[in-house]
Amino acid sequence: MRQVKTQHISNPGAFKKQLLNWSQQFDEVIWLDSNDYAQKESSYDAVLAVEAFTVFQTDAFDAFNQLKEYQTTTKDWLFGYLSYDLKNDVERLSSKNHDELGFPDLLFFQPKKIFLLKGNVLETHYLNLVDDELEQDLRDIKSTVTSSGVEKYDKDIKIKLRIHKDEYFKKLNNLLSRIHRGDIYEANFCQEFYAEDTIINPLETYQQLNAISKPPFATFLKIYDKYLLSASPERYIKKEGLKITSQPIKGTAKRSKNKTEDEALIKNLSEDSKERSENVMIVDLVRNDLSKTAIKGSVIVEELCKVYTFDQVHHMISTVTSQVSDATHPIEIIRTTFPMGSMTGAPKISAMKIIEVLEETKRGLYSGAVGYFTPDNDFDFNVVIRSILYNETNKYVSYSVGGAITAKSDPLKEYEECLVKAKAMRTVLEN
Repeated sequence: MRQVKTQHISNPGAFKKQLLNWSQQFDEVIWLDSNDYAQKESSYDAVLAVEAFTVFQTDAFDAFNQLKEYQTTTKDWLFGYLSYDLKNDVERLSSKNHDELGFPDLLFFQPKKIFLLKGNVLETHYLNLVDDELEQDLRDIKSTVTSSGVEKYDKDIKIKLRIHKDEYFKKLNNLLSRIHRGDIYEANFCQEFYAEDTIINPLETYQQLNAISKPPFATFLKIYDKYLLSASPERYIKKEGLKITSQPIKGTAKRSKNKTEDEALIKNLSEDSKERSENVMIVDLVRNDLSKTAIKGSVIVEELCKVYTFDQVHHMISTVTSQVSDATHPIEIIRTTFPMGSMTGAPKISAMKIIEVLEETKRGLYSGAVGYFTPDNDFDFNVVIRSILYNETNKYVSYSVGGAITAKSDPLKEYEECLVKAKAMRTVLEN
């Protein structure tokens, strides 16, 4: 079905830029970049999938069953995304909030052309019907002139807040009262920043965002007129063989240019009782989710509350793993863990109901996941955070940020944390 070829790339950094620029001619593009971030769970340094042979998209109704049928029938590489609102398929929930972006709830495509880069080795997977195009494509890629990263148009982007500061505090106090009453223990509450009647250059915007953050789960997604430009630091879930790995992030601290201060910020984050309690609650939720498909006794917390450093922030990350039997369908592993605990709360269903009422915007692809399935039923998906979403037809640009709210939360500190998380997106769009 596919012709697989391997070759040596002398300058992977330059080749990655050329490859991404070359991909812009296609209507369906998913680019995943680890930015050479040191992580033991990484399969590839960069992945590109372009040009759909088949496409499957749907709303939330019966979405996972339909995806299971598509994935089982295709038995090939599939690339795409799961929006947050697939929660409505998993549980008896609904999404009625404002939505200007208009992304389908779920979309996957079977690409004609796939590029997998690891170190200096490039692996190409071309469907047989386009295999004769490979050599010319490689010549075109290597002759592609990459952009300078300088905007070619006058930027005058006016960022608006969907929830203003006073309203944010009002909503947060409402949420805290629900926590103190015992309805939930924790909830991830999000707010949208947006710009209307706005035109951006998606590729250059992504390149600037990625250059600021250099995260391990960066994504450039183009599906016709809709774009995701993501600098995500978080993995949602990965399947490799029979091992499942989930790495929720809970706990954030700003960076300092002063080395001593930066080390102190790491120490303070690692010892912060509120941040640790946030993380532990979500670890318990992830353990419970993984146990639904795990072999009995196989769920293990490999890392608890470990602080990882990124260009913009420090994050507290835990790593939870499990083992599944070879009879377990990959879609069931996703269905029983989605949406990811780091973007919902605990208990999960109660938290999702409450935040749906308090939030003003339909999350859509934000706090969903982008990734791929392999022909061997493996998969890898990120969490869509630190991301800009763009509907080119509607000229609408959006980014959302959120934080975990617990009984120990201080509304002012939570608001300030949101601004820290939003800084890179705002900088790229406004400067």
